[in-house]
Amino acid sequence: MRWSGLFLGALALAVIAACARVPYTNRSQFVLVSAAEESRLGAQAFAEVTRTASVVRSGTAPRLVREVGQRLAAVAGRPDFDWEFVLLQGDEVNAFALPGGKTAVYTGLLPVARDTAGLAVVMGHEIAHAIARHGAERMSQAQVLGIGGQVLGAAVGDEGVGRAAMAAYGLGAQVGVLLPFGRSQEAEADEIGLMLMAKAGYDPRAAESFWERMEASSSGKTPPEWLSTHPSYGTRRAGIRKSIDKALELYRVASPAAVVRLD
Repeated sequence: MRWSGLFLGALALAVIAACARVPYTNRSQFVLVSAAEESRLGAQAFAEVTRTASVVRSGTAPRLVREVGQRLAAVAGRPDFDWEFVLLQGDEVNAFALPGGKTAVYTGLLPVARDTAGLAVVMGHEIAHAIARHGAERMSQAQVLGIGGQVLGAAVGDEGVGRAAMAAYGLGAQVGVLLPFGRSQEAEADEIGLMLMAKAGYDPRAAESFWERMEASSSGKTPPEWLSTHPSYGTRRAGIRKSIDKALELYRVASPAAVVRLD
C-alpha cells in the first residue's frame, strides 16, 4: 500500500506538470519528453533509416513527394521543424513522419496512393502524428508504465507471486492500455491529417477512397481491431465521414493543388 501510494502521488504530480493540448482536436495529453529531445531522437532515427535504405533521388516520384510534403508543411503550423521529404525504395505500403519533420514514403505505397491527392492523405496522416507529438506521448506512457512495473515488482515479496503479478501487469499494459491508446492516436491522426490536406489544397474526399485501396491492398490480412494498433478500415472511413464537412470548409478557401498521377 505504501509503494502504491508513493507511485500514485508521483504520477499525479507528473500528470499536472506534463499537461499539453493536441492541435486541431484540443485533446489533453500527457507528455514528459521535451520537444527538443523528441526532435533530436527523430533526426537520429531518420539518419539511421536513410543510411540503411535506398533513397530515390531522381525522377518524377521523389519530386512529387517533396512537393506534396512542402504544401503540407506550409500549413502544419510548425515552422520550427526541420522538414525533409524523401522517397525510399521498398515494397512496404507505408510512410512515416518523425518528430521534427523528417518524412519518408516507400515506393510500395505509390500504386495505392495513385496520385498526389492520395499521397496527401497518407503524408498528412503521418505528419499529423508528428505535430500532435504522438511519439512523445507514447514514450511518456512507456516511462510511466515502467515505473509502475518497478513499484509492482517491489511491492510483491514472494518471487513466484511476483512473476505472476508482473505477467498479469504486462498483459494488462498490452491489451488494456497500449493498444487502445494506439488506435486513439491513429484516429486522431486521421482527423488532423484530413484538415492538413484540405488546408494544403487537396480535396479531403480523396481520403475515403484511399483507405478503400489500402484495405484492398492488404488482401484481408489484418488482425481483429481489438488486437491492432490501427483502427479497422471501416472504422477509419466512418471517422473520415464524421470530419469531412469541417475539412471541406477548409478546402474551399484553400489555394487548390494540382492532382498529378504518380505512374
